[in-house]
Amino acid sequence: MKTYTFREGFLWGGATAANQIEGGFGEGGKGLNIADVLPGGKERYDILLNPGFDFKVHQDKYSYPNHEAIDFYHRYKEDIALFAEMGFKVFRLSIAWTRIFPNGNEFEPNEEGLAFYDHVFDELHKHGIEPVVTISHYEMPLHLVTEYGGWRNRQVVTFFERYVNAIFNRYKNKVKYWMTFNEINSGLFMPIQGLGFAIQKEEDKYQPTFQAFHHQFVASAIAVKACHEIIPEAKIGNMILFAPVYSYDSNPENVMYACEEERLFNYFCADVQVRGEYPSYMKRYFKEHGIELDIQEGDLELIKEGTVDYIGFSYYMSRTEKKEKTGGESSEGNIIGGVKNPFLKASDWGWEIDPEGLRISLNKLYDRYQVPLFVVENGLGAYDKVEEDGSIQDDYRIDYLREHIKAMGEAIEDGAEVMGYTSWGCIDLVSASSGEFSKRYGMIYVDKQDDGSGTLERKKKKSFFWYKDVIASNGERLDSK
Repeated sequence: MKTYTFREGFLWGGATAANQIEGGFGEGGKGLNIADVLPGGKERYDILLNPGFDFKVHQDKYSYPNHEAIDFYHRYKEDIALFAEMGFKVFRLSIAWTRIFPNGNEFEPNEEGLAFYDHVFDELHKHGIEPVVTISHYEMPLHLVTEYGGWRNRQVVTFFERYVNAIFNRYKNKVKYWMTFNEINSGLFMPIQGLGFAIQKEEDKYQPTFQAFHHQFVASAIAVKACHEIIPEAKIGNMILFAPVYSYDSNPENVMYACEEERLFNYFCADVQVRGEYPSYMKRYFKEHGIELDIQEGDLELIKEGTVDYIGFSYYMSRTEKKEKTGGESSEGNIIGGVKNPFLKASDWGWEIDPEGLRISLNKLYDRYQVPLFVVENGLGAYDKVEEDGSIQDDYRIDYLREHIKAMGEAIEDGAEVMGYTSWGCIDLVSASSGEFSKRYGMIYVDKQDDGSGTLERKKKKSFFWYKDVIASNGERLDSK
Protein backbone atom coordinates (compact mmCIF):
# COMPACT_ATOMS: atom_id res chain seq x y z
CA MET A 1 0.00 0.00 0.00
CA LYS A 2 1.66 3.19 -1.20
CA THR A 3 1.64 6.35 0.89
CA TYR A 4 2.07 9.86 -0.45
CA THR A 5 4.06 12.77 0.90
CA PHE A 6 2.26 16.08 1.13
CA ARG A 7 4.30 19.03 2.31
CA GLU A 8 4.04 20.33 5.85
CA GLY A 9 1.31 22.94 5.96
CA PHE A 10 -0.55 21.46 2.98
CA LEU A 11 -3.88 23.30 2.71
CA TRP A 12 -6.55 20.64 3.17
CA GLY A 13 -10.15 21.80 3.23
CA GLY A 14 -13.40 22.24 1.36
CA ALA A 15 -14.90 24.67 -1.13
CA THR A 16 -18.23 26.44 -1.66
CA ALA A 17 -19.70 29.57 -3.24
CA ALA A 18 -21.88 32.21 -1.61
CA ASN A 19 -24.75 31.88 -4.07
CA GLN A 20 -24.90 28.11 -3.53
CA ILE A 21 -24.91 28.01 0.28
CA GLU A 22 -25.78 31.35 1.85
CA GLY A 23 -29.43 32.01 1.23
CA GLY A 24 -30.36 35.11 3.18
CA PHE A 25 -32.17 36.44 0.12
CA GLY A 26 -32.84 40.14 0.53
CA GLU A 27 -31.41 40.21 4.05
CA GLY A 28 -28.72 42.53 5.32
CA GLY A 29 -29.17 44.96 2.44
CA LYS A 30 -28.18 42.39 -0.18
CA GLY A 31 -29.13 43.20 -3.77
CA LEU A 32 -30.11 40.86 -6.60
CA ASN A 33 -27.39 38.95 -8.37
CA ILE A 34 -27.48 36.67 -11.40
CA ALA A 35 -27.95 33.49 -9.38
CA ASP A 36 -31.01 34.96 -7.65
CA VAL A 37 -32.97 34.91 -10.92
CA LEU A 38 -31.95 31.42 -12.06
CA PRO A 39 -34.66 28.87 -11.24
CA GLY A 40 -34.02 25.28 -10.26
CA GLY A 41 -34.47 22.25 -12.47
CA LYS A 42 -34.44 21.88 -16.23
CA GLU A 43 -35.37 25.53 -16.84
CA ARG A 44 -31.98 26.57 -15.51
CA TYR A 45 -30.15 24.86 -18.38
CA ASP A 46 -32.31 26.72 -20.90
CA ILE A 47 -31.54 30.04 -19.25
CA LEU A 48 -27.83 29.38 -18.87
CA LEU A 49 -27.56 28.45 -22.53
CA ASN A 50 -29.91 31.11 -23.90
CA PRO A 51 -27.92 34.28 -24.68
CA GLY A 52 -31.03 36.44 -25.03
CA PHE A 53 -32.72 35.53 -21.74
CA ASP A 54 -34.87 38.31 -20.28
CA PHE A 55 -34.07 38.51 -16.57
CA LYS A 56 -37.19 38.52 -14.46
CA VAL A 57 -38.11 36.95 -11.15
CA HIS A 58 -41.20 34.83 -11.80
CA GLN A 59 -42.08 33.84 -8.24
CA ASP A 60 -45.36 32.33 -9.40
CA LYS A 61 -43.76 30.27 -12.19
CA TYR A 62 -40.42 29.02 -10.91
CA SER A 63 -38.72 28.05 -7.69
CA TYR A 64 -35.45 29.77 -6.85
CA PRO A 65 -33.29 27.42 -4.75
CA ASN A 66 -30.53 30.00 -4.22
CA HIS A 67 -32.89 32.21 -2.21
CA GLU A 68 -32.59 29.96 0.84
CA ALA A 69 -29.93 27.50 -0.34
CA ILE A 70 -28.73 25.69 2.82
CA ASP A 71 -29.08 28.84 4.95
CA PHE A 72 -25.38 29.27 5.70
CA TYR A 73 -26.25 32.95 6.25
CA HIS A 74 -27.88 32.02 9.56
CA ARG A 75 -26.14 28.70 10.30
CA TYR A 76 -22.50 29.47 9.50
CA LYS A 77 -21.33 28.84 13.07
CA GLU A 78 -22.78 25.34 13.03
CA ASP A 79 -21.25 24.59 9.64
CA ILE A 80 -17.82 25.98 10.48
CA ALA A 81 -17.78 23.87 13.65
CA LEU A 82 -18.34 20.80 11.47
CA PHE A 83 -15.53 21.87 9.13
CA ALA A 84 -13.27 22.24 12.16
CA GLU A 85 -14.24 18.78 13.37
CA MET A 86 -13.10 17.42 9.99
CA GLY A 87 -9.79 19.19 10.57
CA PHE A 88 -9.97 21.77 7.79
CA LYS A 89 -6.89 23.95 7.44
CA VAL A 90 -8.68 26.20 4.94
CA PHE A 91 -12.23 26.87 3.79
CA ARG A 92 -12.82 28.26 0.33
CA LEU A 93 -15.84 30.56 0.09
CA SER A 94 -16.82 33.53 -1.99
CA ILE A 95 -18.03 37.00 -1.12
CA ALA A 96 -21.37 37.93 -2.64
CA TRP A 97 -20.66 41.17 -4.51
CA THR A 98 -24.25 42.31 -3.93
CA ARG A 99 -23.89 42.06 -0.16
CA ILE A 100 -21.14 44.67 -0.41
CA PHE A 101 -22.51 46.76 -3.30
CA PRO A 102 -26.20 45.80 -3.77
CA ASN A 103 -26.45 47.16 -7.33
CA GLY A 104 -22.75 47.00 -8.05
CA ASN A 105 -22.33 50.68 -8.92
CA GLU A 106 -22.71 52.39 -5.54
CA PHE A 107 -19.93 54.61 -4.23
CA GLU A 108 -20.02 53.34 -0.65
CA PRO A 109 -20.17 49.71 0.52
CA ASN A 110 -23.02 48.24 2.53
CA GLU A 111 -21.91 47.97 6.15
CA GLU A 112 -24.25 45.08 6.97
CA GLY A 113 -22.73 43.01 4.20
CA LEU A 114 -19.18 43.79 5.27
CA ALA A 115 -20.05 42.91 8.86
CA PHE A 116 -21.48 39.54 7.87
CA TYR A 117 -18.17 38.40 6.38
CA ASP A 118 -16.32 39.84 9.38
CA HIS A 119 -18.35 37.43 11.51
CA VAL A 120 -17.69 34.49 9.16
CA PHE A 121 -13.94 35.12 9.00
CA ASP A 122 -13.74 35.59 12.77
CA GLU A 123 -15.57 32.31 13.29
CA LEU A 124 -13.20 30.51 10.93
CA HIS A 125 -10.15 31.92 12.72
CA LYS A 126 -11.63 30.92 16.07
CA HIS A 127 -11.42 27.33 14.82
CA GLY A 128 -7.96 27.74 13.28
CA ILE A 129 -9.24 27.73 9.68
CA GLU A 130 -7.84 30.11 7.07
CA PRO A 131 -10.38 31.52 4.59
CA VAL A 132 -9.63 31.23 0.87
CA VAL A 133 -11.80 33.87 -0.76
CA THR A 134 -13.07 34.00 -4.33
CA ILE A 135 -13.88 37.60 -5.19
CA SER A 136 -16.38 36.87 -7.98
CA HIS A 137 -18.06 33.47 -8.24
CA TYR A 138 -20.91 33.35 -10.78
CA GLU A 139 -22.97 36.00 -9.00
CA MET A 140 -22.52 39.34 -10.71
CA PRO A 141 -24.91 42.10 -9.57
CA LEU A 142 -27.98 41.84 -11.77
CA HIS A 143 -28.12 45.61 -12.20
CA LEU A 144 -24.70 45.59 -13.87
CA VAL A 145 -25.97 43.12 -16.46
CA THR A 146 -29.39 44.59 -17.18
CA GLU A 147 -28.28 48.24 -17.18
CA TYR A 148 -24.68 48.05 -18.38
CA GLY A 149 -24.49 44.81 -20.37
CA GLY A 150 -22.16 43.11 -17.89
CA TRP A 151 -18.47 42.71 -18.62
CA ARG A 152 -18.93 43.94 -22.18
CA ASN A 153 -19.07 47.43 -20.68
CA ARG A 154 -15.75 49.02 -19.68
CA GLN A 155 -17.46 50.84 -16.80
CA VAL A 156 -17.84 47.56 -14.95
CA VAL A 157 -14.06 47.49 -14.48
CA THR A 158 -14.36 50.65 -12.41
CA PHE A 159 -17.17 49.17 -10.32
CA PHE A 160 -15.12 46.02 -9.73
CA GLU A 161 -12.09 48.07 -8.68
CA ARG A 162 -14.26 49.86 -6.11
CA TYR A 163 -15.48 46.49 -4.83
CA VAL A 164 -12.03 44.89 -4.46
CA ASN A 165 -10.58 47.94 -2.74
CA ALA A 166 -13.42 47.83 -0.24
CA ILE A 167 -12.95 44.18 0.66
CA PHE A 168 -9.13 44.26 0.66
CA ASN A 169 -9.11 47.20 3.04
CA ARG A 170 -11.78 45.69 5.25
CA TYR A 171 -10.36 42.16 5.47
CA LYS A 172 -6.64 42.83 5.14
CA ASN A 173 -6.01 41.34 8.58
CA LYS A 174 -8.33 38.37 8.10
CA VAL A 175 -7.75 36.87 4.64
CA LYS A 176 -4.39 35.66 3.29
CA TYR A 177 -5.56 33.75 0.21
CA TRP A 178 -7.60 35.30 -2.59
CA MET A 179 -8.74 34.39 -6.11
CA THR A 180 -10.18 36.76 -8.70
CA PHE A 181 -12.80 35.19 -11.03
CA ASN A 182 -14.12 31.68 -10.56
CA GLU A 183 -13.60 29.47 -13.61
CA ILE A 184 -13.05 32.52 -15.79
CA ASN A 185 -12.60 30.35 -18.89
CA SER A 186 -16.15 29.00 -18.60
CA GLY A 187 -17.24 31.91 -20.75
CA LEU A 188 -15.55 30.24 -23.71
CA PHE A 189 -18.18 27.53 -23.92
CA MET A 190 -21.03 29.32 -22.16
CA PRO A 191 -20.93 33.13 -22.57
CA ILE A 192 -23.69 33.08 -20.01
CA GLN A 193 -25.64 35.19 -17.61
CA GLY A 194 -23.74 33.73 -14.65
CA LEU A 195 -20.54 35.33 -15.88
CA GLY A 196 -22.26 38.63 -16.57
CA PHE A 197 -21.57 38.53 -20.31
CA ALA A 198 -25.24 38.95 -21.31
CA ILE A 199 -24.68 38.07 -24.95
CA GLN A 200 -27.79 38.83 -26.96
CA LYS A 201 -27.42 36.53 -29.97
CA GLU A 202 -25.51 33.26 -30.32
CA GLU A 203 -24.29 34.12 -33.81
CA ASP A 204 -22.84 37.43 -32.61
CA LYS A 205 -21.09 36.08 -29.53
CA TYR A 206 -17.41 36.25 -30.51
CA GLN A 207 -16.73 39.99 -30.41
CA PRO A 208 -18.62 40.78 -27.18
CA THR A 209 -17.38 37.60 -25.48
CA PHE A 210 -13.71 38.38 -26.00
CA GLN A 211 -14.17 42.07 -25.27
CA ALA A 212 -15.73 40.98 -21.98
CA PHE A 213 -12.73 38.73 -21.37
CA HIS A 214 -10.38 41.64 -21.97
CA HIS A 215 -12.23 43.75 -19.42
CA GLN A 216 -12.02 40.87 -16.93
CA PHE A 217 -8.28 40.52 -17.54
CA VAL A 218 -7.83 44.23 -16.83
CA ALA A 219 -10.02 43.94 -13.72
CA SER A 220 -8.07 40.89 -12.55
CA ALA A 221 -4.77 42.74 -12.94
CA ILE A 222 -6.17 45.71 -11.01
CA ALA A 223 -7.23 43.34 -8.22
CA VAL A 224 -3.82 41.63 -8.10
CA LYS A 225 -1.96 44.94 -7.87
CA ALA A 226 -4.36 46.27 -5.22
CA CYS A 227 -4.02 43.10 -3.16
CA HIS A 228 -0.22 43.25 -3.29
CA GLU A 229 -0.27 46.91 -2.22
CA ILE A 230 -2.93 46.67 0.52
CA ILE A 231 -2.05 43.18 1.85
CA PRO A 232 1.62 42.59 0.94
CA GLU A 233 1.79 39.26 2.75
CA ALA A 234 -1.29 37.84 0.95
CA LYS A 235 -1.34 35.54 -2.08
CA ILE A 236 -3.80 36.09 -4.91
CA GLY A 237 -4.45 33.65 -7.73
CA ASN A 238 -6.63 33.21 -10.75
CA MET A 239 -9.11 30.34 -11.03
CA ILE A 240 -9.80 28.25 -14.11
CA LEU A 241 -11.79 25.17 -15.00
CA PHE A 242 -9.21 22.68 -16.26
CA ALA A 243 -10.18 19.62 -18.30
CA PRO A 244 -7.33 17.99 -20.23
CA VAL A 245 -8.28 17.34 -23.84
CA TYR A 246 -7.53 13.90 -25.28
CA SER A 247 -7.55 13.14 -28.97
CA TYR A 248 -10.16 10.52 -29.89
CA ASP A 249 -7.46 8.54 -31.73
CA SER A 250 -4.02 8.95 -33.30
CA ASN A 251 -5.35 10.59 -36.46
CA PRO A 252 -3.16 13.73 -36.75
CA GLU A 253 -6.22 15.84 -37.59
CA ASN A 254 -7.84 14.82 -34.32
CA VAL A 255 -4.60 15.32 -32.41
CA MET A 256 -4.30 18.86 -33.78
CA TYR A 257 -7.96 19.58 -33.07
CA ALA A 258 -7.51 18.44 -29.46
CA CYS A 259 -4.43 20.68 -29.22
CA GLU A 260 -6.38 23.69 -30.48
CA GLU A 261 -9.25 23.02 -28.11
CA GLU A 262 -6.90 22.67 -25.16
CA ARG A 263 -5.06 25.88 -25.93
CA LEU A 264 -8.29 27.85 -26.26
CA PHE A 265 -10.13 26.37 -23.31
CA ASN A 266 -7.47 25.38 -20.79
CA TYR A 267 -4.68 27.86 -21.46
CA PHE A 268 -5.92 31.10 -23.01
CA CYS A 269 -7.13 32.77 -19.80
CA ALA A 270 -4.28 31.39 -17.72
CA ASP A 271 -1.71 32.52 -20.28
CA VAL A 272 -2.94 36.09 -19.91
CA GLN A 273 -3.32 36.05 -16.13
CA VAL A 274 -0.13 34.11 -15.31
CA ARG A 275 2.23 35.15 -18.13
CA GLY A 276 0.81 38.64 -18.44
CA GLU A 277 0.22 38.78 -22.17
CA TYR A 278 -2.04 37.53 -24.92
CA PRO A 279 -0.65 34.28 -26.40
CA SER A 280 0.46 34.24 -30.01
CA TYR A 281 -1.94 31.46 -31.01
CA MET A 282 -4.91 33.76 -30.35
CA LYS A 283 -3.92 36.06 -33.24
CA ARG A 284 -5.17 33.54 -35.77
CA TYR A 285 -8.30 32.82 -33.72
CA PHE A 286 -9.17 36.51 -33.49
CA LYS A 287 -8.60 36.97 -37.22
CA GLU A 288 -10.72 33.98 -38.23
CA HIS A 289 -13.62 35.08 -36.02
CA GLY A 290 -13.52 38.77 -36.86
CA ILE A 291 -12.53 39.85 -33.35
CA GLU A 292 -10.98 43.28 -32.89
CA LEU A 293 -10.46 44.09 -29.24
CA ASP A 294 -10.80 47.61 -27.92
CA ILE A 295 -7.60 47.77 -25.90
CA GLN A 296 -7.11 51.10 -24.16
CA GLU A 297 -3.77 52.74 -23.54
CA GLY A 298 -2.03 51.16 -20.60
CA ASP A 299 -4.13 47.97 -20.59
CA LEU A 300 -1.40 45.64 -21.78
CA GLU A 301 1.14 47.13 -19.38
CA LEU A 302 -1.33 46.70 -16.52
CA ILE A 303 -1.99 43.06 -17.47
CA LYS A 304 1.78 42.48 -17.55
CA GLU A 305 2.21 43.99 -14.10
CA GLY A 306 -0.80 42.27 -12.53
CA THR A 307 0.11 38.59 -12.86
CA VAL A 308 -1.17 36.17 -10.24
CA ASP A 309 0.82 34.39 -7.52
CA TYR A 310 -0.68 30.95 -8.05
CA ILE A 311 -3.19 29.04 -10.16
CA GLY A 312 -6.36 27.80 -8.54
CA PHE A 313 -8.34 25.38 -10.63
CA SER A 314 -11.27 23.01 -10.63
CA TYR A 315 -10.93 19.49 -11.92
CA TYR A 316 -13.93 17.24 -12.45
CA MET A 317 -13.35 15.47 -15.76
CA SER A 318 -11.29 15.18 -18.88
CA ARG A 319 -12.48 15.79 -22.42
CA THR A 320 -12.14 13.58 -25.50
CA GLU A 321 -12.40 15.30 -28.88
CA LYS A 322 -12.43 14.57 -32.60
CA LYS A 323 -12.62 17.06 -35.43
CA GLU A 324 -15.63 15.44 -37.12
CA LYS A 325 -18.31 14.59 -34.57
CA THR A 326 -19.68 11.61 -36.51
CA GLY A 327 -18.62 8.13 -35.46
CA GLY A 328 -18.30 8.81 -31.75
CA GLU A 329 -20.99 8.83 -29.08
CA SER A 330 -21.50 12.23 -27.47
CA SER A 331 -20.54 12.63 -23.84
CA GLU A 332 -23.60 14.69 -22.99
CA GLY A 333 -22.97 14.79 -19.26
CA ASN A 334 -19.86 16.86 -19.84
CA ILE A 335 -21.35 20.30 -20.29
CA ILE A 336 -18.15 21.36 -22.00
CA GLY A 337 -18.80 18.83 -24.78
CA GLY A 338 -16.72 16.09 -26.33
CA VAL A 339 -17.21 12.46 -27.31
CA LYS A 340 -17.52 9.54 -24.94
CA ASN A 341 -14.26 8.03 -23.73
CA PRO A 342 -14.65 4.20 -23.77
CA PHE A 343 -12.08 3.81 -21.00
CA LEU A 344 -13.96 5.88 -18.42
CA LYS A 345 -17.03 5.40 -16.23
CA ALA A 346 -19.40 8.29 -15.53
CA SER A 347 -21.22 9.81 -12.56
CA ASP A 348 -25.01 9.85 -12.08
CA TRP A 349 -25.02 13.07 -14.10
CA GLY A 350 -22.89 11.71 -16.93
CA TRP A 351 -19.62 13.40 -15.93
CA GLU A 352 -16.78 11.05 -16.85
CA ILE A 353 -14.60 10.01 -13.92
CA ASP A 354 -10.88 10.24 -14.67
CA PRO A 355 -8.53 10.47 -11.65
CA GLU A 356 -5.45 10.10 -13.85
CA GLY A 357 -6.62 13.22 -15.65
CA LEU A 358 -5.91 15.22 -12.48
CA ARG A 359 -2.31 14.01 -12.49
CA ILE A 360 -2.09 14.93 -16.17
CA SER A 361 -3.58 18.37 -15.45
CA LEU A 362 -1.17 19.15 -12.63
CA ASN A 363 1.81 18.11 -14.74
CA LYS A 364 0.68 20.14 -17.74
CA LEU A 365 0.00 23.26 -15.68
CA TYR A 366 3.24 23.12 -13.73
CA ASP A 367 5.32 22.35 -16.81
CA ARG A 368 3.82 25.37 -18.55
CA TYR A 369 3.74 27.98 -15.79
CA GLN A 370 6.09 26.99 -12.94
CA VAL A 371 3.89 28.64 -10.30
CA PRO A 372 2.22 26.98 -7.29
CA LEU A 373 -0.99 25.10 -8.03
CA PHE A 374 -4.07 24.82 -5.83
CA VAL A 375 -6.78 22.22 -6.52
CA VAL A 376 -9.71 24.30 -5.27
CA GLU A 377 -12.55 22.18 -6.65
CA ASN A 378 -12.84 18.43 -7.09
CA GLY A 379 -15.75 16.25 -6.11
CA LEU A 380 -18.52 13.85 -7.07
CA GLY A 381 -22.12 14.90 -7.54
CA ALA A 382 -24.27 11.88 -6.66
CA TYR A 383 -27.61 10.77 -5.26
CA ASP A 384 -27.25 10.02 -1.55
CA LYS A 385 -29.57 7.77 0.45
CA VAL A 386 -30.29 8.24 4.13
CA GLU A 387 -30.45 4.77 5.67
CA GLU A 388 -33.00 3.76 8.31
CA ASP A 389 -30.42 4.29 11.02
CA GLY A 390 -29.78 7.83 9.73
CA SER A 391 -26.38 7.09 8.19
CA ILE A 392 -25.25 7.93 4.65
CA GLN A 393 -22.95 5.23 3.31
CA ASP A 394 -21.31 7.16 0.47
CA ASP A 395 -18.45 4.79 -0.32
CA TYR A 396 -18.66 5.89 -3.97
CA ARG A 397 -17.66 9.41 -2.92
CA ILE A 398 -14.81 8.11 -0.79
CA ASP A 399 -13.57 6.05 -3.74
CA TYR A 400 -13.75 9.09 -6.03
CA LEU A 401 -11.90 11.40 -3.64
CA ARG A 402 -9.31 8.78 -2.71
CA GLU A 403 -8.33 8.09 -6.30
CA HIS A 404 -8.11 11.79 -7.16
CA ILE A 405 -6.01 12.59 -4.10
CA LYS A 406 -3.70 9.69 -4.99
CA ALA A 407 -3.37 11.12 -8.50
CA MET A 408 -2.48 14.47 -6.94
CA GLY A 409 0.14 12.71 -4.80
CA GLU A 410 1.63 11.15 -7.94
CA ALA A 411 1.80 14.58 -9.60
CA ILE A 412 3.64 15.96 -6.59
CA GLU A 413 6.16 13.12 -6.94
CA ASP A 414 6.39 14.04 -10.63
CA GLY A 415 7.57 17.48 -9.52
CA ALA A 416 4.43 19.63 -9.50
CA GLU A 417 4.24 22.19 -6.69
CA VAL A 418 0.79 21.84 -5.12
CA MET A 419 -0.36 24.16 -2.32
CA GLY A 420 -3.50 22.40 -1.25
CA TYR A 421 -6.74 20.61 -2.00
CA THR A 422 -10.30 21.76 -1.24
CA SER A 423 -13.02 19.27 -2.12
CA TRP A 424 -15.95 20.90 -3.87
CA GLY A 425 -19.18 21.07 -1.93
CA CYS A 426 -17.76 19.86 1.36
CA ILE A 427 -21.33 20.42 2.55
CA ASP A 428 -24.34 19.78 0.30
CA LEU A 429 -25.34 22.86 -1.69
CA VAL A 430 -27.33 24.05 -4.70
CA SER A 431 -25.91 22.73 -7.97
CA ALA A 432 -24.75 25.68 -10.09
CA SER A 433 -25.59 24.01 -13.38
CA SER A 434 -28.93 22.39 -12.57
CA GLY A 435 -30.20 24.18 -9.46
CA GLU A 436 -30.77 20.82 -7.76
CA PHE A 437 -30.18 19.78 -4.17
CA SER A 438 -30.27 16.10 -5.12
CA LYS A 439 -26.93 16.43 -6.94
CA ARG A 440 -25.02 16.15 -3.71
CA TYR A 441 -21.27 16.73 -3.36
CA GLY A 442 -20.91 17.13 0.37
CA MET A 443 -19.39 15.13 3.16
CA ILE A 444 -22.07 16.78 5.26
CA TYR A 445 -25.66 15.98 4.28
CA VAL A 446 -28.22 18.79 4.38
CA ASP A 447 -31.89 17.83 4.49
CA LYS A 448 -33.08 20.04 1.64
CA GLN A 449 -34.90 18.55 -1.34
CA ASP A 450 -35.44 19.65 -4.93
CA ASP A 451 -39.04 20.65 -4.21
CA GLY A 452 -37.87 23.01 -1.45
CA SER A 453 -38.94 20.77 1.41
CA GLY A 454 -36.65 19.65 4.20
CA THR A 455 -35.54 20.57 7.69
CA LEU A 456 -32.02 21.81 6.84
CA GLU A 457 -30.71 19.34 9.42
CA ARG A 458 -27.02 18.51 8.97
CA LYS A 459 -25.81 14.88 9.04
CA LYS A 460 -22.28 13.53 8.79
CA LYS A 461 -21.80 11.13 5.89
CA LYS A 462 -19.35 8.24 5.97
CA SER A 463 -17.01 10.36 3.85
CA PHE A 464 -16.93 12.94 6.67
CA PHE A 465 -15.01 10.55 8.91
CA TRP A 466 -12.81 9.29 6.08
CA TYR A 467 -11.74 12.81 5.07
CA LYS A 468 -11.15 13.72 8.70
CA ASP A 469 -8.69 10.82 8.91
CA VAL A 470 -7.00 11.84 5.65
CA ILE A 471 -6.43 15.39 6.89
CA ALA A 472 -5.25 14.25 10.34
CA SER A 473 -2.65 12.00 8.69
CA ASN A 474 -1.69 14.65 6.09
CA GLY A 475 -2.77 12.27 3.35
CA GLU A 476 -1.02 9.16 4.64
CA ARG A 477 -4.21 7.25 5.51
CA LEU A 478 -5.97 7.48 2.16
CA ASP A 479 -6.82 3.79 2.26
CA SER A 480 -8.47 3.92 5.67
CA LYS A 481 -12.01 2.57 5.89
